[in-house]
Amino acid sequence: MEDFDCVVVGAGWYGLAAARQFHFTQPDRSLAIYDSQSSLGGTWADERLYPGLKSNNMLGTYEYPGFPMSSDRFDVKPGEHMSGQAINAYLKAYAKQNGISGFIQLNTKVLTAEHRETENGGWILTLTASYPSATRRVFAKRLIVATGLTSEAFLPHFDGQELFGGRIFHGKYFQQNSDTLKTAKAVTVFGATKFAWDAVYAYATAGVKVNWWPRPMLDRAFLCDAVEEMDREACDPCIWGDADGYSTIRKFYHGTAVGRFMVDSFWRVLGSDVMALNKYDSHPDTAKLKPWTEAMFTGSSFSILNYEEDIMELVKSDMIDVYVGEIDHLSPGRVHLADGKEFESDVLLANTGWKHVPPIKLLPEGIEKELGIPHRPTDHASTEDLANHQGLIRRADEEILARFPRLKRQPVWNKSYKPLTEQKGISSMDEVTPCTPLTPYMLYHFLVPPSPRFLRNRDIAFTGMVSNFSNAITAHLSGLWISAYFEGKLAVDPAAVVDDEVALETLQYETLLLNRWGKWRYPTDWGHKNPNFIFDAVPYFDLLQRDLGLDPHRKRGWFAEMTEPYGPDDYDDVTNEWLMKDKSFW
Repeated sequence: MEDFDCVVVGAGWYGLAAARQFHFTQPDRSLAIYDSQSSLGGTWADERLYPGLKSNNMLGTYEYPGFPMSSDRFDVKPGEHMSGQAINAYLKAYAKQNGISGFIQLNTKVLTAEHRETENGGWILTLTASYPSATRRVFAKRLIVATGLTSEAFLPHFDGQELFGGRIFHGKYFQQNSDTLKTAKAVTVFGATKFAWDAVYAYATAGVKVNWWPRPMLDRAFLCDAVEEMDREACDPCIWGDADGYSTIRKFYHGTAVGRFMVDSFWRVLGSDVMALNKYDSHPDTAKLKPWTEAMFTGSSFSILNYEEDIMELVKSDMIDVYVGEIDHLSPGRVHLADGKEFESDVLLANTGWKHVPPIKLLPEGIEKELGIPHRPTDHASTEDLANHQGLIRRADEEILARFPRLKRQPVWNKSYKPLTEQKGISSMDEVTPCTPLTPYMLYHFLVPPSPRFLRNRDIAFTGMVSNFSNAITAHLSGLWISAYFEGKLAVDPAAVVDDEVALETLQYETLLLNRWGKWRYPTDWGHKNPNFIFDAVPYFDLLQRDLGLDPHRKRGWFAEMTEPYGPDDYDDVTNEWLMKDKSFW
């Protein structure tokens, strides 16, 4: 059985960054990276580059610190949104330049990871390889799970799909079904996420009739031409925001009537600008696409209109018809809605979500709770344990709402909303779906389990279980944090309190508090399932840097700190700065 100091599962943005940081800071340690796809890149892998795919980000805003995406090296110009091909090429170049390409084993799926019940811990992984077909086991002293939130697509069963006669596929497999852009006469696109908007645009501009079916839902994409990056004085109720050192300003914004009026005004103006720019009410079909939630409470389902043609004009044309309603059934070549509407279609492209749990069976059975990852609430907990847990939740809620009273006024849920698998005409036999009632992620600083066993062993971390607009920077800093944690080199080390009962309880409460905040802050983007934030990314970077013993203020002077937005280049030297603090790594 092969033995590695560190195994990373997943070769997307987060997995590559974690591997790079581990290899860069601990070059003498053995490393392996496994990914089940046939190429690296995660969402941006070769097999997932569907026609017309572009990032929401423009050149210079979506890259790793210290590794710029330059126009002379990659096919993207200043002011342009980066294409899927450009990001794919960038990630491959990143892996090669940082010396981790040779550690990547593709077409290799990790089936199980079993924790070794010894003093030093570690994990025994069972792997299966596609080419050649084989199963083997390896030992990982440390395990980094970087499988992300868009690895396993969820595709339900539609009543009558056996009679439909056309293709039914999830948006993840658009590329493999891209021939339908030429062969289909009419398609149905289900959903209103970025994947769905992109598919609607691709088919309509290819001359294919589109029946767009954005079901009555809560988390429809909030589209706009641009979302400004907010600086440190952001009008944002962030529970970890004080890590930036500007607690006084934040207390003014959220603890006073005048400040809260300013906060409400900011979000009201942002939402109104989106509505006005997109002219939703100018046509009956565009009106059906209007966001049903407030901008303030919308998480990463914010998106950008980055199409060469005006998609709103396409929606107004005869090429696209928009239907809002629940499905009843499929019949040969037709889709039937519950309100009696029906339309011809020879393709059903379903953007029906993702399974947000790691696609690895973690053993021994029942270990998910201790790891802090989603699981079914147990019926075996004692009455005392349940009472203590509910008491901690009430305490966290009271603290969140006391600090940020604005969050008491939650958005009004769409009265027509039903979970996907509770709708007529849709069913699923899957054990886990996007609607399965699981516990949320409960990781310390969204990275490691806060339980004594795993803190002592320092043998597992999760990265990429968050959603935000700054994933490349988040991945870079998270990877450094994890490498430092594995070696006991954090300035603020969660494992240091493992034998202090009071301090451990405080750490576990902080973990609950930060994760519980998402329920109130981003309820429409399921912030209570996994950390999902937009304008809270820079304070999160500050939190990680303070844990690393670094000064998070990276601008030249207080005025720049107050007025200039942060970008990838502000964090170019963060790894070297941390290494300089600990010469033992040289």
